[in-house]
Amino acid sequence: MTKVSKGVSKGVSKGDKVRWQTSQGPTEGTVTRKVTATAKAGGHTAKATPADPQYEVKSARSGKKAIHKADALKKIG
Repeated sequence: MTKVSKGVSKGVSKGDKVRWQTSQGPTEGTVTRKVTATAKAGGHTAKATPADPQYEVKSARSGKKAIHKADALKKIG
């Protein structure tokens, strides 16, 4: 069974394996970058700031990218 941390408000880095919820259920993937300004991914515009960063993730299953707040991501591994 994969070990999952409760949530990651800090400590998420490029290359980390993470899990997040989608409308289709839990999805796993990799953090591709830290977003600290307005950015788009998957039809969503993220309004991140250096004080409140968000993270671009790439789905392991579909290869699609999305941007999520840190509290929506759970580090795995």
